Amino acid sequence: MDDPYGLTSGLENIYSLLYTRYGPQGWWPGDGPLAVVVGAILTQSAAWANVEMALANLKDAGCWSLRAIHLKPQDELASIIRPSGYFNAKARKLKAFAEHVESKYAGDLDLFLSNAMVPLREELLSIYGVGPETADDIVLYGAEKPTFVIDSYTRRIVGRLGVASDDMPDTYEAHRHLFLSNLPPHTTMFKEYHALLDRHAKETCAKIPRCEGCCLRQICTTGRLNAPF
Repeated sequence: MDDPYGLTSGLENIYSLLYTRYGPQGWWPGDGPLAVVVGAILTQSAAWANVEMALANLKDAGCWSLRAIHLKPQDELASIIRPSGYFNAKARKLKAFAEHVESKYAGDLDLFLSNAMVPLREELLSIYGVGPETADDIVLYGAEKPTFVIDSYTRRIVGRLGVASDDMPDTYEAHRHLFLSNLPPHTTMFKEYHALLDRHAKETCAKIPRCEGCCLRQICTTGRLNAPF
Protein backbone atom coordinates (compact mmCIF):
# COMPACT_ATOMS: atom_id res chain seq x y z
CA MET A 1 0.00 0.00 0.00
CA ASP A 2 1.24 3.51 -0.78
CA ASP A 3 1.17 4.89 2.75
CA PRO A 4 3.84 7.48 3.53
CA TYR A 5 2.65 7.75 7.15
CA GLY A 6 3.13 4.08 8.01
CA LEU A 7 1.05 0.94 8.42
CA THR A 8 -0.87 2.24 11.44
CA SER A 9 -2.19 5.14 9.40
CA GLY A 10 -3.04 2.77 6.56
CA LEU A 11 -5.03 0.37 8.76
CA GLU A 12 -6.84 3.25 10.45
CA ASN A 13 -7.71 4.68 7.04
CA ILE A 14 -9.17 1.35 5.92
CA TYR A 15 -11.32 1.26 9.05
CA SER A 16 -12.48 4.84 8.52
CA LEU A 17 -13.44 4.19 4.91
CA LEU A 18 -15.34 1.02 5.79
CA TYR A 19 -17.12 2.67 8.71
CA THR A 20 -18.13 5.61 6.54
CA ARG A 21 -19.55 3.26 3.92
CA TYR A 22 -21.36 0.75 6.13
CA GLY A 23 -21.81 2.35 9.56
CA PRO A 24 -21.76 0.48 12.89
CA GLN A 25 -22.49 -3.24 12.61
CA GLY A 26 -23.46 -3.98 16.23
CA TRP A 27 -22.44 -7.62 16.33
CA TRP A 28 -23.40 -9.67 19.41
CA PRO A 29 -25.75 -6.98 20.75
CA GLY A 30 -26.91 -7.50 24.33
CA ASP A 31 -27.07 -11.30 24.39
CA GLY A 32 -24.23 -11.76 26.86
CA PRO A 33 -21.11 -13.93 27.04
CA LEU A 34 -22.94 -17.27 26.86
CA ALA A 35 -24.43 -16.36 23.47
CA VAL A 36 -20.96 -15.37 22.26
CA VAL A 37 -19.37 -18.63 23.39
CA VAL A 38 -22.09 -20.88 22.00
CA GLY A 39 -22.41 -18.83 18.82
CA ALA A 40 -18.65 -18.85 18.23
CA ILE A 41 -18.61 -22.65 18.39
CA LEU A 42 -21.76 -23.20 16.36
CA THR A 43 -20.77 -20.77 13.61
CA GLN A 44 -17.79 -22.91 12.62
CA SER A 45 -18.47 -23.85 8.96
CA ALA A 46 -22.04 -22.57 9.22
CA ALA A 47 -24.16 -19.66 8.02
CA TRP A 48 -25.26 -17.37 10.83
CA ALA A 49 -28.94 -17.82 9.95
CA ASN A 50 -28.58 -21.54 10.73
CA VAL A 51 -26.73 -20.76 13.96
CA GLU A 52 -29.59 -18.51 15.04
CA MET A 53 -32.00 -21.43 14.61
CA ALA A 54 -29.76 -23.64 16.74
CA LEU A 55 -29.50 -20.95 19.43
CA ALA A 56 -33.29 -20.63 19.48
CA ASN A 57 -33.58 -24.40 19.81
CA LEU A 58 -31.26 -24.39 22.82
CA LYS A 59 -33.35 -21.72 24.52
CA ASP A 60 -36.62 -23.50 23.72
CA ALA A 61 -35.20 -26.76 25.10
CA GLY A 62 -34.23 -25.11 28.40
CA CYS A 63 -30.59 -25.72 27.59
CA TRP A 64 -29.40 -22.14 27.89
CA SER A 65 -26.60 -22.37 30.44
CA LEU A 66 -23.25 -24.09 30.56
CA ARG A 67 -24.60 -26.22 33.40
CA ALA A 68 -27.49 -27.40 31.23
CA ILE A 69 -25.14 -28.12 28.33
CA HIS A 70 -22.83 -30.00 30.68
CA LEU A 71 -25.67 -32.20 31.95
CA LYS A 72 -27.38 -32.78 28.61
CA PRO A 73 -26.50 -36.11 26.95
CA GLN A 74 -24.36 -35.47 23.89
CA ASP A 75 -26.73 -37.14 21.43
CA GLU A 76 -29.66 -35.05 22.71
CA LEU A 77 -27.58 -31.88 22.50
CA ALA A 78 -26.60 -32.76 18.93
CA SER A 79 -30.25 -33.11 17.98
CA ILE A 80 -31.06 -29.70 19.44
CA ILE A 81 -28.30 -27.91 17.51
CA ARG A 82 -28.86 -29.83 14.26
CA PRO A 83 -29.58 -26.66 12.18
CA SER A 84 -25.99 -25.47 12.69
CA GLY A 85 -24.55 -28.43 10.78
CA TYR A 86 -21.77 -30.80 11.91
CA PHE A 87 -23.99 -31.13 14.97
CA ASN A 88 -22.35 -34.21 16.47
CA ALA A 89 -18.91 -32.61 16.42
CA LYS A 90 -20.26 -29.31 17.71
CA ALA A 91 -22.17 -30.99 20.53
CA ARG A 92 -18.89 -32.55 21.65
CA LYS A 93 -17.17 -29.15 21.49
CA LEU A 94 -19.92 -27.45 23.49
CA LYS A 95 -19.75 -30.14 26.15
CA ALA A 96 -15.96 -29.89 26.30
CA PHE A 97 -16.22 -26.14 26.89
CA ALA A 98 -18.93 -26.56 29.52
CA GLU A 99 -16.90 -29.29 31.26
CA HIS A 100 -13.84 -27.03 31.36
CA VAL A 101 -15.69 -24.15 32.99
CA GLU A 102 -17.58 -26.50 35.30
CA SER A 103 -14.45 -28.26 36.54
CA LYS A 104 -12.11 -25.26 36.82
CA TYR A 105 -14.47 -22.35 37.59
CA ALA A 106 -17.46 -24.05 39.25
CA GLY A 107 -19.48 -23.24 36.14
CA ASP A 108 -18.89 -19.48 36.45
CA LEU A 109 -18.36 -18.26 32.89
CA ASP A 110 -17.87 -14.65 33.98
CA LEU A 111 -15.07 -15.73 36.30
CA PHE A 112 -13.37 -17.62 33.48
CA LEU A 113 -13.63 -14.66 31.11
CA SER A 114 -12.27 -12.28 33.74
CA ASN A 115 -8.78 -13.71 33.28
CA ALA A 116 -6.23 -11.46 31.59
CA MET A 117 -6.30 -11.56 27.81
CA VAL A 118 -3.16 -13.57 27.08
CA PRO A 119 -3.70 -16.39 29.62
CA LEU A 120 -7.42 -16.44 28.78
CA ARG A 121 -6.68 -16.95 25.10
CA GLU A 122 -4.11 -19.63 25.88
CA GLU A 123 -6.59 -21.45 28.11
CA LEU A 124 -9.31 -21.23 25.49
CA LEU A 125 -6.96 -22.78 22.94
CA SER A 126 -6.39 -25.69 25.31
CA ILE A 127 -10.09 -26.64 25.17
CA TYR A 128 -11.15 -29.24 22.64
CA GLY A 129 -12.74 -27.66 19.56
CA VAL A 130 -11.55 -24.11 20.22
CA GLY A 131 -9.16 -22.88 17.54
CA PRO A 132 -7.63 -19.43 17.15
CA GLU A 133 -10.61 -17.80 15.42
CA THR A 134 -13.11 -19.18 17.92
CA ALA A 135 -10.85 -18.20 20.83
CA ASP A 136 -10.49 -14.64 19.55
CA ASP A 137 -14.25 -14.39 18.97
CA ILE A 138 -14.79 -15.28 22.62
CA VAL A 139 -12.02 -13.01 23.92
CA LEU A 140 -13.16 -9.99 21.90
CA TYR A 141 -16.95 -10.25 21.96
CA GLY A 142 -17.45 -12.28 25.14
CA ALA A 143 -14.68 -11.13 27.45
CA GLU A 144 -14.50 -7.62 25.95
CA LYS A 145 -10.72 -7.74 25.60
CA PRO A 146 -8.82 -6.27 22.63
CA THR A 147 -7.74 -9.14 20.46
CA PHE A 148 -8.34 -9.23 16.70
CA VAL A 149 -10.39 -11.93 14.97
CA ILE A 150 -9.02 -13.20 11.69
CA ASP A 151 -11.14 -15.13 9.21
CA SER A 152 -11.00 -15.97 5.51
CA TYR A 153 -12.71 -12.69 4.63
CA THR A 154 -10.08 -10.62 6.44
CA ARG A 155 -7.23 -12.55 4.84
CA ARG A 156 -8.78 -12.06 1.41
CA ILE A 157 -9.08 -8.29 1.85
CA VAL A 158 -5.61 -7.91 3.35
CA GLY A 159 -4.15 -9.83 0.44
CA ARG A 160 -5.93 -7.78 -2.19
CA LEU A 161 -5.17 -4.46 -0.56
CA GLY A 162 -1.46 -5.20 -0.49
CA VAL A 163 -1.22 -4.21 3.17
CA ALA A 164 1.11 -6.98 4.29
CA SER A 165 4.80 -7.14 3.50
CA ASP A 166 5.87 -9.67 0.89
CA ASP A 167 7.62 -11.79 3.51
CA MET A 168 4.67 -11.98 5.94
CA PRO A 169 3.63 -15.64 6.38
CA ASP A 170 0.10 -16.48 5.24
CA THR A 171 -0.91 -17.71 8.70
CA TYR A 172 -3.60 -16.82 11.20
CA GLU A 173 -1.15 -15.50 13.78
CA ALA A 174 0.76 -13.37 11.26
CA HIS A 175 -2.47 -11.66 10.18
CA ARG A 176 -3.54 -11.18 13.79
CA HIS A 177 -0.15 -9.69 14.64
CA LEU A 178 -0.48 -7.30 11.69
CA PHE A 179 -3.48 -5.64 13.32
CA LEU A 180 -2.45 -5.95 16.97
CA SER A 181 1.03 -4.53 16.43
CA ASN A 182 -0.10 -1.56 14.34
CA LEU A 183 -3.31 -0.41 16.03
CA PRO A 184 -4.02 0.77 19.57
CA PRO A 185 -5.71 -1.93 21.70
CA HIS A 186 -9.28 -0.66 21.38
CA THR A 187 -11.94 -3.30 21.97
CA THR A 188 -14.84 -1.41 20.40
CA MET A 189 -12.85 -0.57 17.29
CA PHE A 190 -11.63 -4.15 16.93
CA LYS A 191 -15.22 -5.43 17.17
CA GLU A 192 -16.42 -3.07 14.47
CA TYR A 193 -13.34 -3.54 12.30
CA HIS A 194 -13.81 -7.30 12.13
CA ALA A 195 -17.52 -6.95 11.42
CA LEU A 196 -16.92 -4.32 8.74
CA LEU A 197 -14.31 -6.46 6.99
CA ASP A 198 -16.76 -9.36 6.90
CA ARG A 199 -19.53 -7.19 5.49
CA HIS A 200 -17.23 -5.70 2.87
CA ALA A 201 -16.07 -9.16 1.80
CA LYS A 202 -19.65 -10.33 1.38
CA GLU A 203 -20.97 -7.27 -0.44
CA THR A 204 -17.98 -6.03 -2.45
CA CYS A 205 -14.69 -7.88 -2.03
CA ALA A 206 -16.25 -11.24 -2.89
CA LYS A 207 -14.45 -14.24 -4.38
CA ILE A 208 -14.72 -12.36 -7.66
CA PRO A 209 -14.11 -8.76 -6.51
CA ARG A 210 -16.55 -6.03 -7.48
CA CYS A 211 -13.98 -3.24 -7.58
CA GLU A 212 -16.09 -0.64 -9.36
CA GLY A 213 -17.55 1.57 -6.64
CA CYS A 214 -15.52 -0.07 -3.84
CA CYS A 215 -14.84 2.34 -0.98
CA LEU A 216 -11.27 1.01 -0.71
CA ARG A 217 -10.45 1.07 -4.40
CA GLN A 218 -8.13 4.08 -4.32
CA ILE A 219 -5.86 2.45 -1.72
CA CYS A 220 -6.17 -1.14 -3.00
CA THR A 221 -3.54 -2.77 -5.19
CA THR A 222 -6.10 -5.10 -6.77
CA GLY A 223 -8.72 -2.38 -7.15
CA ARG A 224 -6.38 -0.07 -9.00
CA LEU A 225 -5.58 -2.85 -11.45
CA ASN A 226 -9.15 -4.07 -11.92
CA ALA A 227 -11.18 -0.87 -12.10
CA PRO A 228 -10.12 2.18 -14.11
CA PHE A 229 -10.77 5.60 -12.55
